[in-house]
Amino acid sequence: MAHVAGAAVLTRMARWRQRQEWKFFAALPRASRALAWAWWAALVLRSILPAVFTVAMGVLIGAVQHHRSLGAGLTLVGVSFIGLQVLAPVHQAVSANLGSRVAAWLYDRVTAACVGPPGLGHLEDPALADDLTVAREFDLGMTGPPMHLNVDFIAGGLVDLGGGLASALVLFAYRWWAPVVLVLAWGSTHWLLRESSVWRDRNTDEVRQAQRHSDYAYRLAVDPPAAKELRLFGLAGWTLDRFVENRRRLFELQYRATRLRERPVIWCLILVLGANLLVLLSLAGASWSGHLDLGRLVVFAQAAVGSALIGFGGINWAFDGACAPVAAVLRLEPAMRTAGSVAEGGAPAEGMPAREVRFRDLHFAYPRSPHPVLDGLDLTIPAGSSMAIVGQNGAGKTTLAKLLCRFYDPSSGAIEIDGVDLREIDADAWRRQVTAVFQDFVRFELPLRDNVAPAGAPDAVIMAALAEAGAETLAGLDTPLARAYPGGTDLSGGQWQRVALARALCAVRMGARLVLLDEPTAQLDVRGEADIFERVLDATRGVTTLLISHRFSTVRRADRICVIEDGRLAELGSHDELMSLRGRYRTMFDLQAARFGASEDEEGRAYDVLA
Repeated sequence: MAHVAGAAVLTRMARWRQRQEWKFFAALPRASRALAWAWWAALVLRSILPAVFTVAMGVLIGAVQHHRSLGAGLTLVGVSFIGLQVLAPVHQAVSANLGSRVAAWLYDRVTAACVGPPGLGHLEDPALADDLTVAREFDLGMTGPPMHLNVDFIAGGLVDLGGGLASALVLFAYRWWAPVVLVLAWGSTHWLLRESSVWRDRNTDEVRQAQRHSDYAYRLAVDPPAAKELRLFGLAGWTLDRFVENRRRLFELQYRATRLRERPVIWCLILVLGANLLVLLSLAGASWSGHLDLGRLVVFAQAAVGSALIGFGGINWAFDGACAPVAAVLRLEPAMRTAGSVAEGGAPAEGMPAREVRFRDLHFAYPRSPHPVLDGLDLTIPAGSSMAIVGQNGAGKTTLAKLLCRFYDPSSGAIEIDGVDLREIDADAWRRQVTAVFQDFVRFELPLRDNVAPAGAPDAVIMAALAEAGAETLAGLDTPLARAYPGGTDLSGGQWQRVALARALCAVRMGARLVLLDEPTAQLDVRGEADIFERVLDATRGVTTLLISHRFSTVRRADRICVIEDGRLAELGSHDELMSLRGRYRTMFDLQAARFGASEDEEGRAYDVLA
């Protein structure tokens, strides 16, 4: 029997540790052990002092009634009263600081969880999107109060709960059943109101969807990238209306989920009124019969009233806002490690690729997607050559670049570098051999030097890379590329693209052997693009270059061109060879060429650049 009882206790403890409340309290000392101890100590003292004050008042009244010395009673009343007044603001300050530490600790954890895994699957997995949104935005005030306010709310709620229990304990000096009746009655309000789905319904799919729609409309209104279109197309009023409508919808859903149901409220009233009447009538009877003097009557009556602090209050709201992000971050960490993992090879990568890059029967689908992006791709890129990848949107061009960077592992098949499966090569060592310019390249708010060489490089190498990208006159190496900093400047989209190209060319000068260019000149005009790509080919001569572009004026300069359709190789050859085939490549080329009016491009350049 003892074994069974022990197992049951362990089971309950294990279940309790899975609750959000346990995870929140466990996070407090991990954020700051000293502040957590101070927070708990102040909480316990503030919970006990109301009961002490109640007893002190009884002692003082009894002393007056029986003509005894008032010194002890006045001292106890004064100490407890001053303690209550002093501890409240101190506890509030500790709560605010501890809440800020918890928020910082959570942000540290979610940052590490996001950047730690070597792949990208954890950032693009839709199953993790809700938790990631909660973890990123919990302290911005959009979905609830910031953490420092939540911790203060929880402290206040626990002080009330503890004060109510302490007051109820005083009643044991009157009758053993009195505190039991009151605690059960007031405690039932928590169970009845929570079980009526007051809080559970706040986290439904419908509520989360309304939250996402509301946040999206808010971002449209306040983020700079959307400002031009909102004004140009007269969407300012539409955006504001959309935000107000979705925010109102969210509030309606939350109100509907948290409003007090009629039946639980009636039951609460019956239980609370019955318990209090029973205790108070018993006190009145004891006093009337002479079993209680005035001092003890005051103590027990105040204790009975004080036990009302146990009742259902705002602590549940605070727990809802504070525990959810803690639980989300703790769920994200193991999930992200798994979703963002790639095979851990140990083979060296120095000097690779020296012979070829080969895609052998390559298959790949993104997380939670039933549709493959790459479906049996076979392709070989000789080392030191340039290969252009073309195809319709969604054909798998950018996905190919992600796989080459080891952001994902293939679902099946293999990428072989000089005959070695890429999964067997150390990921960090391989990435030192790769450089890339993606469509969504990063614009670091750092000096030009650090934008071109984030990992560091000699100034001479940086200046040579800037010159090769046609960006040597943009700014000084020490100039911050953001107007928010003293002496800083901002660049146009085309200028930023040249900086991103210089970053890749600098990496080539520092030893990178594979260059991936995913729409590297999308923000440059045709003339600038032709000039840049000639520079890139010259700078990367002898280096394996993979180019993804929709502009055939760029694509035609590559040694070979690969056309991908439905995740497979459709055509392969040089520009002239593919044009003579009159297949898919020729069709796409002619469609693009027709846009330029047959004789000149949009810059007035002779059409023979394209044809």
